[in-house]
Amino acid sequence: MSKENFETKLVVLNKIANDDIKIPNMPVDNVLQEAENLYVWASTDKKYLINNSGLDWAKYAKDLPIRAGALRHAQSLWVSERYSQEEANKAWKEQSPKAYELRDDLLDDYRYAFRKRPDLLGRVREIAHGSGDADMIQDLSDLSVLGKSNPGELTIAKFKLAKLDLAAQLSNDMAELLAKANGATQENSLAKEIRDKAFTHLKEAVDEVRDAGKYVFKNNPERFKGYISKYNRK
Repeated sequence: MSKENFETKLVVLNKIANDDIKIPNMPVDNVLQEAENLYVWASTDKKYLINNSGLDWAKYAKDLPIRAGALRHAQSLWVSERYSQEEANKAWKEQSPKAYELRDDLLDDYRYAFRKRPDLLGRVREIAHGSGDADMIQDLSDLSVLGKSNPGELTIAKFKLAKLDLAAQLSNDMAELLAKANGATQENSLAKEIRDKAFTHLKEAVDEVRDAGKYVFKNNPERFKGYISKYNRK
């Protein structure tokens, strides 16, 4: 049902301007539970809320479960994305040292094998120039191409040509892994943005119902308490 609610609300969520987005001020689990509790509580007072506050019941109160369902699914999508990104970040930290080691080994191998070829040594120097993860990934690719284009000197130096295929494959694999890992630091991912918009949409309805309830039952403590956030009260 949450997925259906999400799909129903997606057009509405996408129309929420970025400047209007509200960030959850409590755990989303608490937000959802309070919204569902509020719907049950307010349903008992439906007649009083409509007649004495002008609350648009259909737009806000009746829509609470749908908005809550949309947020629940949006939260699940974001958590799933964060998990995959965090796993990629962990894998990058484990695997990147091996990629750097292969790049450095290849540079040493080429400096020896091409020591009598100034033209190729110049190319090796160009590849070795630069630093950083992206540079290392490109270096592996460039070194693989350079080696495959000049296998003669490498073979004489007893270089294992299979390392060239390994370098090319590792370059591709690490590029993909780095792209996923970098996403772990992007707070403005699409999944998070939609999650925040879903929260904003739900909060709008929750605030409307609570404001109406607190107004109508300002002199009735027993009903008034149902329109107060228990989380914030703590």
